Formats: sequence, structure tokens, C-alpha cells
Amino acid sequence: MTGRTKEETAGLSLLGNKKTEYPDDYAPQMLETFINKHQDRDYFVRFNCPEFTSLCPITGQPDFATIYIQYVPDIKMVESKSLKLYLFSFRNHGDFHEDCVNIILNDLIKLTDPRYMEVWGEFTPRGGISIHPYCNYGRPGTRWEQVAIDRLSSWGKPGQQY
Repeated sequence: MTGRTKEETAGLSLLGNKKTEYPDDYAPQMLETFINKHQDRDYFVRFNCPEFTSLCPITGQPDFATIYIQYVPDIKMVESKSLKLYLFSFRNHGDFHEDCVNIILNDLIKLTDPRYMEVWGEFTPRGGISIHPYCNYGRPGTRWEQVAIDRLSSWGKPGQQY
């Protein structure tokens, strides 16, 4: 079977919408899912958002980053336009870099219940220093729990490419 039926895409309200409305502040309700048609295998899905913006919670100045999201889906997958709008919703949201990546991870875990997921923020330098927070999740009681432990413990070592 190829393509998607109307029943499979019935819950997607943002995709194909001619007039996109952008949220004013943090909006996890923007996120939508669809069913993974390949639940019988493990595979990675990766999103790169090179235009992520949030606000410093102290100064109110903008912080810019590339956000990398990588996950192994189980039953639900995140729809990309809804993810784009969700990430855009951080534009007027004040939080530290580390908080932003953890909030994103928590929201996506709650939404999709993945086998494995990681979120990495590559924030541009401010005041001469850049911050690259990384967080991940492996479903407890599965081999993905160990993958999460192994990747976290090796993250940031010389020669690692993430």
C-alpha cells in the first residue's frame, strides 16, 4: 500500500492549510501526529531546525540555535509542519538553553511515546561563549534505554559527531 488514506490523515489540521497562524508564545498544543506505517522496524527520523529562536529569561534578548531532533518512532510520528510551528512558538518564550531542549524532549516524548529520542541545541555564541545542550531518552525496559545511556555517556567526547 502506498500513500495515506483520508482516515489516516484526518487528525492533521495544519498540513495544507493555506493560512498558517503562528503562535505568540510557547504552544505545545500545536503538535500533531500520524501513525507510523513501519512499526515492524527500527529507523531514525531526524529534523534540523536552523532558525530556532528563544529569549533569554533574564535580559529578554534573542538566542539563536540550530535544534536537532532525532528519534526512533514506535506507533506515533510527529508531523513536520506542526513541529515547525511548535518550535516557532519558542520565539517569544523566555528560558535558558538547557531548559528549551529539555522542554522540547519532554513534549515530544509525551506526544509520540518513541522508542528513542534525542534533542541537541547548537546555540550561537553570546558574550563569547556558545552552549550546546544535549538530552535524550530511551524507553525504559528496552534496549533503547541502554542506547540512551551509552550515547549520553559518550556525547561530547573528542571525535564524536552528533
